[in-house]
Amino acid sequence: MASEELDRNFSELHVTRDSDCNGKSKILENQAVDGDFQITCFTEDLHDVTLHFQIIRLAKQIFVWIGCNTAKFGHLYAAAITRPNDQVAVTSILGGTSDNTGSGIARRLVLKTGLNIIVACNIPKDSPMLEATAERKLAEKLRSLGYIRPKPGGMSLD
Repeated sequence: MASEELDRNFSELHVTRDSDCNGKSKILENQAVDGDFQITCFTEDLHDVTLHFQIIRLAKQIFVWIGCNTAKFGHLYAAAITRPNDQVAVTSILGGTSDNTGSGIARRLVLKTGLNIIVACNIPKDSPMLEATAERKLAEKLRSLGYIRPKPGGMSLD
């Protein structure tokens, strides 16, 4: 995809706040698809907090950005399955080690998708309920996009 086309696709994304929402979930979404990657952006307006999401699906990995009320980048984590015992390893690439908001999301996304995951997250570290809500909304979107693999046995508990 040429950079001009990518710039045009990003310029078409408009994030607005609807005063009539009154605490209900509202989704604004935009997608750009190319043969090698897919970009999905959406916003969830939850009561007094606005969560912004961007999902970039590459060949064997997913990049996720979660913004809380702002477009600040936040801490950056990478997670992948290690060999030979198939455990998930997570590392902080940018940001302090005292704030691990996002590392748990990255770890669980690797288990759900089987892909390498990069997560940038600026959710406040003292908001575990907000982090859980953001992860749930993200998992719903990944499932609807077909990125989350079905569990063996057919039933999924997440």
